[in-house]
Amino acid sequence: MQLYTKSKNTFFGDKNERFGGQYVPEILYPALKELENAYKNIFHTKEFQAELKELMTHFVNRPTPLIYAKNASEILQNDIYLKFEGLANTGAHKINNAIGQVLLAKKMGKTRIIAETGAGQHGLATACACAKLGLECEIFMGSVDIARQRPNVLNMELFGAKVRSIDSGTKTLKDAVNEALREWSKDSINTFYVLGSALGPYPYPDIVRDLQSIISKEVLSQIKHYFTGMPDYMIACVGGGSNAIGFFHAFLQKDVKLIGVEAGGKGNNSGEHAMRMQNSKDAQTGIAQGYKTIFLQNQEGQLAKTHSISAGLDYAGIGPQLAHLGKIGRIQFQSATDDEVLEALKFFAKTEGIIAALESSHALAGAIKLCQTQKNKKIIINISGRGDKDIFITAKYLKTNIWEDFLGEEIKRIQELKAIK
Repeated sequence: MQLYTKSKNTFFGDKNERFGGQYVPEILYPALKELENAYKNIFHTKEFQAELKELMTHFVNRPTPLIYAKNASEILQNDIYLKFEGLANTGAHKINNAIGQVLLAKKMGKTRIIAETGAGQHGLATACACAKLGLECEIFMGSVDIARQRPNVLNMELFGAKVRSIDSGTKTLKDAVNEALREWSKDSINTFYVLGSALGPYPYPDIVRDLQSIISKEVLSQIKHYFTGMPDYMIACVGGGSNAIGFFHAFLQKDVKLIGVEAGGKGNNSGEHAMRMQNSKDAQTGIAQGYKTIFLQNQEGQLAKTHSISAGLDYAGIGPQLAHLGKIGRIQFQSATDDEVLEALKFFAKTEGIIAALESSHALAGAIKLCQTQKNKKIIINISGRGDKDIFITAKYLKTNIWEDFLGEEIKRIQELKAIK
């Protein structure tokens, strides 16, 4: 089957099994058409790309390093390399997409930015980009995600963004997406929707991939300093899939095995995981949130509940290009359980001095699993973000009693401060 490196007529794949498209209310078609025209006539110009490159270099802090994980390599008996997006401004790959879309919005004359977020990294990156480029910003976030990603919420507000808590549905990412689309339909003339992953209606999957492809382009150049030829394996975590498609893009037509790691969560029952690409009984092709892809669905065809220890992978769908690449066998999909993720997080923290985000730790868990059967291979893992944001999750799992005592003492200190004021 043909491999699609970009969409054709808004879709990835052939007539029998294609993903993507534009399935939105009629009121949003003019906004998508305007965005499509901007993508074709502004985004690809030398002037726009030059300004974007300047921001990527002097604001985002690119290129991010490719690190040889010497200690882990010796233990796992493979050569392990880590693409560390955690050193990008705001601590994750999300800024690559956010700064590009906000810049495009400004060129289009938009004055207000809205965005959805799950783990908070996209919201944080969008708020950061808006602060830099001087646009109003409002972030939609499920109340469950707000509770487990509180540090990112505080920083979004520090950047001047308004964070709107969503209490409908599962109160997570899919509900934030729904509310953001609803808000966009009210005023698309002045408002630009910065979509955070490589999904949604066309042209978003292409725009996000193009902006995130800077990751794989850098890797392609950086590997020359370590070895000749291509790596044997490249591994990334997969939620919606922006870090994965960006990391894989420059290698899609090269002789490299690509592995995407989904959220295995707590088990294989409905609502216990977020595995879309591994023949789950709940995974079916469907249409939701403006695009066609593989979704976890219940018996009524509604988006099913999902679970992941990481807020960023706790989503029922997958980007249409990744769904296509999985269906034709170009990407092999695996999963990692919450427990495996925590063990991988601890292992790479102790051996390499890197605390990866819980999302990225799924990729690390996938690499550890791969090393049980493969030896003397060159393996590159995308560390899509660092784990600062996850402190309220990891601490209660790894240091339960200490964390409980700390929070109790902190509440007392807050009460004492209020009393003084």
